[in-house]
Amino acid sequence: MNNIVVLPMVIPILTGILLIFLRQHIRMQKWLSMGSMILTIGISIYLLNQIQSEGILRLDFGGWKPPFGILFVADSFSMLLVLTSSIVSAICLLYAFYSVGEKLEKLFIYPFIFFMIAGVHGSFLTGDLFNLYVCFEVMLLASYILAAIGGTKKQLRESIKYIAINVLSSWLFLVAIAYLYGTLGTLNMAHLSYRIAEVGQTPILTVISILFLVVFSLKAGLLLYFWLPGSYSAPPTAIAALFGALLTKVGIYSLFRIFTLLFYHEPMITHTIIGVMAGLTLIAGSIGAIAFKDLRQIISFNVVIAVGFILVGLAVSTPEAVEGSIYYLIHDMIVKGLLFLLGGTIIALTGTARMDRMSGLIGNYPLLGWLFFIVTLSLAGVPPLSGFIGKILVGKGAIDTGHYILTALTIISSIFVLYSLLRVFLNSFWGETIIQIEDEMPLRKGWIIPCVLLTIGTIGLGFGTEYLSPYVRDAAHTLMNPHIYIEAIFEGKIP
Repeated sequence: MNNIVVLPMVIPILTGILLIFLRQHIRMQKWLSMGSMILTIGISIYLLNQIQSEGILRLDFGGWKPPFGILFVADSFSMLLVLTSSIVSAICLLYAFYSVGEKLEKLFIYPFIFFMIAGVHGSFLTGDLFNLYVCFEVMLLASYILAAIGGTKKQLRESIKYIAINVLSSWLFLVAIAYLYGTLGTLNMAHLSYRIAEVGQTPILTVISILFLVVFSLKAGLLLYFWLPGSYSAPPTAIAALFGALLTKVGIYSLFRIFTLLFYHEPMITHTIIGVMAGLTLIAGSIGAIAFKDLRQIISFNVVIAVGFILVGLAVSTPEAVEGSIYYLIHDMIVKGLLFLLGGTIIALTGTARMDRMSGLIGNYPLLGWLFFIVTLSLAGVPPLSGFIGKILVGKGAIDTGHYILTALTIISSIFVLYSLLRVFLNSFWGETIIQIEDEMPLRKGWIIPCVLLTIGTIGLGFGTEYLSPYVRDAAHTLMNPHIYIEAIFEGKIP
């Protein structure tokens, strides 16, 4: 029955392949795409509930028992992210149906979206480090195409930068894997955890852990984020929303998995470095968010702030802080997708990305204005919206462990988030309208409905915290107790 664990990756791959052969049949592509995502969401919900009743699920490919074969592992942490990414991807796809245009649809945009989703889900589910590298590359290769699709000058310029940085980080990833395998003789994550605990985290392993930290920081935008604002602001709106919601989250997931399962023995070194990087990321992201008047740049720097905030929980590494980071990670996937969609819609309606060239839009598009106001409050952590519980738990964990500087930075960064987005709201939506009635472009239902659905998501996540808490608590408990993961993989028979 555990064969179902592989379906969140297999379904998007098969869908992407089928869509290639339906290039001329756009309507059929759309129906197949949405049906595939709904099926993936249903399977993810089923697996998440199975984990609560049966514990961690494992699939050994080809019947090869760990640590000798490739395996997929579904625990609460990975499945929460698979489910959230599936929901956000489905809604972004719905927006893409009404926004990208026939030209891009015939350039295989939908197949590459599904290949990227497959890489994301594979990264969340794999229990093997080399397979994590493979899934990363599947995700990145698809994202290279999506970043450049359309071929505008800005896209090509930013995609070259994006590809160059990721090629470098992928090479460093392979180097880190090679050194780790040469040191411990295995790449199975559970087996690695057991062997590191058995021999102790020696200086060479600590050096390797820092190399992994550099790799995943480049992927996540932790301090090494210089490629992110341009790369995420150049593609079409639906693609930018997928990038903002999913890509950095895979790097964040990898940091949590690696530094709670493998390299948790020298927190004074590794977790202190993570804390410093998270603090600097909060500072730099906050400055960037208020330094620009370009709406796309402001939104992109808010992605950077969220990365720093989530990884404060890993740096603190208390059960409460990790639980808060998981809450905020789920929240951020939903809200960043929403923020990019809203930003892209505003730009499409006004013809400019400069907030100082917009005014009075709430008179023309009141629903759009109030949706933007809700997402602003959610990102700032105003209760009862979804960002509140994560900020409270991470802050409490930081205070309880004496990380007062990080606590202060999380609070200050929240104020900067609120200020940066309220500035957009006040400049763009209040005042005298710049759009005359005869020039007013209609707000398409295909644009606004996805935004409404994601707004319902952030409100529902805030009010439904009680229903989500058992899954988040189980995810945090598994991360903080590596022996649970190891025992689920080896069933007490560690080679």
